[in-house]
Amino acid sequence: MAVAVSGRPKTLEEAKQFLLDRLTSVRRPPLNAGDETEIRAAIDRLQSLEGEHWGAVWGEVGARFERDAQAAEARGDAKAAAEASFQAYAFYFIGRYPCPNSPKKRECAVKAREMHLKAGRYFDPPLARVAIPFAGRPGEGKEVIIYVRRPKDSSRAPVIIRWGGIDTWKEERHDINEIVLREGFATMTIDMPGAGESPLLASPDAERQYTPVFEWIRGQKDLDGSRVGCVGMSFGGYWAAKLAHTHKEYLAAAVCWGGGVHYNFQADWAAKSRYADIYLMDLAETRARIMGLSTYEEYIQHVPKLSLLDQGILDRPCAPLLLVNGKEDRQVPIEDLYLLLEHGSPKSARLFPGGHMGYTPETLPAIIAWLRERLKR
Repeated sequence: MAVAVSGRPKTLEEAKQFLLDRLTSVRRPPLNAGDETEIRAAIDRLQSLEGEHWGAVWGEVGARFERDAQAAEARGDAKAAAEASFQAYAFYFIGRYPCPNSPKKRECAVKAREMHLKAGRYFDPPLARVAIPFAGRPGEGKEVIIYVRRPKDSSRAPVIIRWGGIDTWKEERHDINEIVLREGFATMTIDMPGAGESPLLASPDAERQYTPVFEWIRGQKDLDGSRVGCVGMSFGGYWAAKLAHTHKEYLAAAVCWGGGVHYNFQADWAAKSRYADIYLMDLAETRARIMGLSTYEEYIQHVPKLSLLDQGILDRPCAPLLLVNGKEDRQVPIEDLYLLLEHGSPKSARLFPGGHMGYTPETLPAIIAWLRERLKR
């Protein structure tokens, strides 16, 4: 039986106010990296939330910064080229947000990746793109793409692998990677199943994309394969929780930051959270896309298969696992955090004030401190 959907899509004016509020409070995706003045001007130019128009407005700003980067490179100004390349990435990212569901948004997604890699040449330490062979099934990709940055002056660095959720991919949250590097960790980012350049769609066994990545780490002489932690953010927290159980031999620590494991995938919650006030657009459309689906109806039919409770995963032993979220999360049910605590190995947990992922000034430092303790020599 169909479940009635709560709420409604945001109007254009409500969406603009949502963006301005996010810009003036905690700078969270998709506005966390772009120039504030340019963001405000682009918001003012928005005439609809339709994909082609959205992608065109933000993509135009990205293209302008891309031209600035090309001019800076031509005159040998590396600093200006780095800054402009990163800003080009930031605005192309907004242009494809939350998912590339139109031609213009798909164009922005490609350009965002391209400009992030160009900016990555100037990072200190620089970003390396690594393609790891993947034995995919028919129709799946043949490689897993990761971005790696190694700390300076470290012979056997511990590793933190990080990924986002349905709308923030491996290019996002450069700020977190900088903090991780300063702590002495090598930082590695990857797209979760169904997102970005992942070789496969989200499914009940899509965690297999991570196995060759863990094996690759163990084969690197300058990385310590015995000290590997992972952080999955938002929907990506689901994969961190699952890997802590299915790949515990590879992980010294795992963080599920705002992820669901069972209740999040039920039809009643999908209906309740579809137009969550903390989300810019239709959550169901972006969620469905990671599974190769296109409609809300298809999503609620197939997503229950992801339940870790129904898969019998939760009662297995797991690697050290930290659960983090906001107490008033309306995007992912807080009951999933309690469910994890009620099953299997004992786990650590920290709740913060506020909504999805519990963003406060103390949240990321608490996660880093927990990882530091478990990945120390």
